[in-house]
Amino acid sequence: MSTEPEVIRVRSLFLSDVHLGTKGCQADLLIDFLRHYDADTVYLVGDIVDGWRLKSGWYWPQNHNDVVQKLLRKVRKGTHIVYVPGNHDEFLRDYVGSSFGGIELVDHAIHEGADGKRYLVIHGDQFDMVVRHARWLAFLGDWAYGAALATNTYVNIVRRRLGLTYWSLSAWAKLKVKNAVNFIGRFEELLSSEAQRYEVHGVICGHIHHAAMHDKFGVRYINTGDWVESCSAVVEHYDGNFEILRWTDRQVQVSAERRATRKRTRGQAALPAPSPLPPVMHDDDGDHAAALPVADTLKAALGLTSSDRPAAEGSRSKGPDNKRAA
Repeated sequence: MSTEPEVIRVRSLFLSDVHLGTKGCQADLLIDFLRHYDADTVYLVGDIVDGWRLKSGWYWPQNHNDVVQKLLRKVRKGTHIVYVPGNHDEFLRDYVGSSFGGIELVDHAIHEGADGKRYLVIHGDQFDMVVRHARWLAFLGDWAYGAALATNTYVNIVRRRLGLTYWSLSAWAKLKVKNAVNFIGRFEELLSSEAQRYEVHGVICGHIHHAAMHDKFGVRYINTGDWVESCSAVVEHYDGNFEILRWTDRQVQVSAERRATRKRTRGQAALPAPSPLPPVMHDDDGDHAAALPVADTLKAALGLTSSDRPAAEGSRSKGPDNKRAA
C-alpha cells in the first residue's frame, strides 16, 4: 500500500519568514506541507534564510538542508520559483537578477492572478521604520524574539505530549500588546499604499509574522505569516481565489502517527545500522542528481569561512550535508 501523501495542486504558493538557520524554524512541518502541496509558481517572500543568526552562530541541521533540497527538486520538476529577499536574508539582495539552482532572485515581483488582478509581491521590511532607521534596535528585538521562541519550544514539548497543537507564546503576546497591534495596523496601511502607488489590485507580503487577508485600505492586503509561529502559507487556486493555510493542526496527526509507529516497533530486534548515503540527492522518480552544496554556498554569500564561524549545535549532523529531503 502506498504511503505517498495526496498532493493538492494550486496555481500559486506564497511562503515567507521560514528563518532557516534558527532553532525556531519549523522545518519538519514545512517539509510535510511541501509534500502535500504543489504549485505552478512558488514565491519565497523573504526571510527564508536567517543570515543575521547564521553570522552570529552557525546552525544548519539536516532538516533545514532538506527544505532547500525540496524546493530545488520542485524547480527540476518544472515549478517556477521566485525569491524576494527580506531583511534577514538581505545578503541575497546583492544577487538580485541572478538565479540559484533555477530559483530566480528579484527585488520585488508583480503577480498576475488567474482573474487578471495584479499584486505587488514584496517582503515589507522597507516599511518597518525600526529596521530602516534603528538597526541596533532591530537586532536587540531579534534577540528578545529568539528568547521568547526558546521558551516557546519547551512549552510546546509539553503540549505535544498532551496531544495538543502547536501554540505560539510570542504570537499570543503580540496580539495582546496594544503597541504591537498598532504597529501591525500601520504596517498593513503602508503596504496597501505602496500597492496603490504601483497601481495594482493588492499586495502580498510577509515580515511581521502575522497572516492576514483583507481589503481595509482600498486594496487587497495579504500577509503569508511565517514558519516560526503560525506555520502558515497563502495559496492561489486556479479560480483566482486566495486562501491562508495554517499547518499547525497537522502536529496532532503527526504526533499520533509517530506514537503508533513506536508501538508497532516496540520489542522488535534492533536492525543493523544502514550504510552511509552517498553525497548525491535521490529524486522521487529514482533519478540521481548532484546536490548543490547549500551550506557552503550560504557561508560564501555571508562571507563566512570555517575558521571564523563558531561551532554550534546542529552543524554536525550525522547524515551527509546533501541528504535528500523525503
